[in-house]
Amino acid sequence: MLGRWGEKRCEKFLKRKGLKTLTRNFSCKTGEIDLVMVDSDGTLVFVEVKTRATEDFSASESAVTKAKQIRMLRTARYFLATNNIENRPFRFDVVTIVLGEKGPGQIRHYENAFVP
Repeated sequence: MLGRWGEKRCEKFLKRKGLKTLTRNFSCKTGEIDLVMVDSDGTLVFVEVKTRATEDFSASESAVTKAKQIRMLRTARYFLATNNIENRPFRFDVVTIVLGEKGPGQIRHYENAFVP
């Protein structure tokens, strides 16, 4: 429940920054990508969303491990191949949402969070 809520919140946040949604929750045998979007310059953006109630135990960003990055890259390559997308720039972004105790949640957007 929290994850889906966070993905919707993230999508609205990125749309306000000028990105457009291509698809949500793209999955194949190699993995899943929460959001696939297009930036205003035409760059494809594969987005991993991490939503946490708190960061008492660890930072949300730490959940995007090297293994997760490899799965995202394989899934992104599958997405590009199945949609016949070639010679188009793409990047991997990570968005974290932490609800916290009071007030609005904190959203952190890491553009080009990792380079495969």
